Amino acid sequence: MEKRKMNTQAIGLDAGLKLMKWLTGLENLHYGYWEGLEVTAGNLREAQEAYTVKLFKLLPSKPCRILDIGGGAGETAKKLVALGHTVDIVVPSPLLADRCRANAPEATVHEMVFEDFESDEKFDICLFSESFQYIPLDESLPKCLGMLAPGGEIIVSDCFRTPEYSVEKMRAKVGGGHRIGAYREALASMPIEVVSEEDITVACAPSVEIEQGMFNVVGYALGRIDDEMAIAKPKSRWALHKLIGLGMNERKRSRLNQRLNEQTRNRDEFIKYNQYLMMKLRPTG
Repeated sequence: MEKRKMNTQAIGLDAGLKLMKWLTGLENLHYGYWEGLEVTAGNLREAQEAYTVKLFKLLPSKPCRILDIGGGAGETAKKLVALGHTVDIVVPSPLLADRCRANAPEATVHEMVFEDFESDEKFDICLFSESFQYIPLDESLPKCLGMLAPGGEIIVSDCFRTPEYSVEKMRAKVGGGHRIGAYREALASMPIEVVSEEDITVACAPSVEIEQGMFNVVGYALGRIDDEMAIAKPKSRWALHKLIGLGMNERKRSRLNQRLNEQTRNRDEFIKYNQYLMMKLRPTG
């Protein structure tokens, strides 16, 4: 029998959805907009809802047909449908596709990567809400241009890497996305005009501290267990550490320790290495 590889991405998604559902009552996976809010886990739902309100201000006032690209668990699509919009969701994860069908049953769900998506329909809005970073620059905007109805627009709301960002082997840096310079060059090379652009980096940055705090709670619990095992079960602790060493290389162990026991995922680091933009784009041709 062929050995099945563990799907750690699916495990992470499933755990993340369960945590967010328990913490906020919703399955939103996106950043919060923290302007005017105290940065506590108790305000996470309000911050995420504030983000959605701000994002929806870029939409037309009349009902339209929206392509929600990388639609998460369908919470955004659910709100769009409630406003009278017709929504198609493109999402590659089977787990997320199932949650989209459950949370937004009126939407049409396409379980595939955006690069494989094809449609005879034309859309008034192509929406990237924290999904733009996962699609190659030469695929995302050019493909959307061919899918827009006359007068249609593209909305991009996502993180981009600043020039200060560099890759480190042993350490992970908070945030993600395409490099902002490469994105600007891609925009300049296409028949697209920027209708509006807002930098919301500072208002979104506290979200990473909420996430980091949750991981630190887990790290603290594991540390306490390790301390107790060192006293009560030293041989078992030695064997456990040996197994961890065999199963994880030095880089993975370093990054796991960073996530569980450090506070490097903070707003200052996020602001240094990321630029979070909300943009509305329109074809010029």
